[in-house]
Amino acid sequence: MKNRSSLVAASGKSRREFLRNGATFAAAGLAGGLSGFPFINRLPVRAQDAPLKFWQFYAPGGQVKPQVEWFEKTVADWNATHDQKVELEFIPNKEYINGPKLATAFASGDGPDIFIISPGDFLRYYNGGVLQDLTPYIDEKARADFPESVLANRMVDGKIFGLPMEVEPMAMFYSIKAFEDAGLNENDVPKTWDELLELGKKLTTPERYGLLFQTAPGYYQNFTWYPFLWQGGGEFQNAEGKSAFDSPATVQALKLWQDAVNSGAAPRQVLGNGANDSVANLASGYCAIQNVGIWAISQLKNNAKDFPYGVFRLPTPANGKYVTVGGGWAFVANSKGKNPEAAGQFCAWALASMDQGSIDRVASWCTEAKSDMPPRDSALKAREAAFSEGIIGQFAKEIHPGTRAEPRVPPEVYKIISDAVQQAMLGGADPQATATTASQRLDAYLASYSGAPIL
Repeated sequence: MKNRSSLVAASGKSRREFLRNGATFAAAGLAGGLSGFPFINRLPVRAQDAPLKFWQFYAPGGQVKPQVEWFEKTVADWNATHDQKVELEFIPNKEYINGPKLATAFASGDGPDIFIISPGDFLRYYNGGVLQDLTPYIDEKARADFPESVLANRMVDGKIFGLPMEVEPMAMFYSIKAFEDAGLNENDVPKTWDELLELGKKLTTPERYGLLFQTAPGYYQNFTWYPFLWQGGGEFQNAEGKSAFDSPATVQALKLWQDAVNSGAAPRQVLGNGANDSVANLASGYCAIQNVGIWAISQLKNNAKDFPYGVFRLPTPANGKYVTVGGGWAFVANSKGKNPEAAGQFCAWALASMDQGSIDRVASWCTEAKSDMPPRDSALKAREAAFSEGIIGQFAKEIHPGTRAEPRVPPEVYKIISDAVQQAMLGGADPQATATTASQRLDAYLASYSGAPIL
């Protein structure tokens, strides 16, 4: 696989070819998705004194007050000390993560100056040539403050194109009341997949599901499914860049989610903003156990503070190895925006400076505004006490050590994996046949892929 910084600049492909290459994104219900952005050279010229638009799904209209305040304070502190101003623009979570707004904005030549992306969608924007190289704005000491494993899936050829604000390992959150009603306690938490399914069925009632996984297709569903693939030793790609999807590990991971739904223990639909929303699903009583990430601690603390819950790490298959996935959002800058230099400087100032304000900003995001593992060693040290007790301490000691970084994949690869999960989980398709077909599709695509390395 060869690297290149921009499919738009390097390939010479026609607009029609770019749109065709992005068809899988539209097929996923995400209209306007692209492997490249054919209009990026037509961005209107605007005065640099106009505020830089910062798109995200936290502020000013988010659901968790401390997170809204963190973003507002970050931008206010920058604006108080810099000539180039930044302005927050709130995009609702559902529309931002799985909706068309961000990709179609870039397709029409009007993408935001600053935005946040997950590792899973990094290659869409990197291969599209719209990510600003942030390396020049980060000194060596600050760069060394980020563990390599945290930065790797935001880097290409040694250059940094995204700065993570968090690391978010997945686990299982459970309702203590639901356990008690069933005569269970923390000693009954499952260690294996079989035990998880049996417990899920036991906790299921006419009013409540025992277990909940994400059911809606999207990057988030893929993200939450990967650990179950990895626990059995599975991968979607081998070291030679070919598909490794047709494996026993893939089949058993697809079957686990299928069995959860077919047994009636898990729902076919989730509530609220999706399976990342612990208040709408777990605290509401819709389910007894929810597969969700560390961020649920702050969700429950702020919006369901009287709800008693516990956490346990992901169970493993027979002869499997414990592993979870660590995602997390990163600040990125639009290289074709109004003022890419200032946008890049903002990202580094906010999250990747050795200035105490930057360190404290990351630390406060991960412990006060939200509940995450810090992406910087200095931020972890600054809040060491916070990560030694309570549920977040449990994450630090028991759950986070098994974290593996979220893969970054092109939209076409994401869609193939998403289709397989959907077909098995909700469509009743045979897991083995599904894995075989998906693997053939992956091989066909990977044979001609030439963007940045898939990680």
